[in-house]
Amino acid sequence: MFRSILVVCTGNICRSPIGERLLRQQLPGKLITSAGIYGLEGCPADEAAQDVAWRHGLSLDGHIARRLTHSQMEKSDLILVMEPQHLHFIAATAPEIRGKSLLFGHWLKQQDIPDPYRKSNEAFEYVFEQLGKASQEWARRLS
Repeated sequence: MFRSILVVCTGNICRSPIGERLLRQQLPGKLITSAGIYGLEGCPADEAAQDVAWRHGLSLDGHIARRLTHSQMEKSDLILVMEPQHLHFIAATAPEIRGKSLLFGHWLKQQDIPDPYRKSNEAFEYVFEQLGKASQEWARRLS
């Protein structure tokens, strides 16, 4: 059974905070956290990420970016990443953990969730929509 889920992106300021909060809404009984491979430690969520989340009724208040650690990965039952490069990073740094790592977009035909950092509002809207669809699929399968 999956009790703890770790959501991973690159900086932990755009995609993974949104994915984390969406999963928390849909899976209230699970421990869901996030981190970034190159986490911008101590930073809040990106302003554009906060704006798109707010427009959709989701708060990123209180989010503080963290760098991904081996300990976080070990303690998590499931690790959801945004793109294949993140899977490769995990496989290279912690091969024993690769088996519990999947794409966040796994149930959307293995779809990547592209990085919207410093891109248009439309890019953030697209990413929010994809994260929303993917989180619904994860919640359906993990409930």
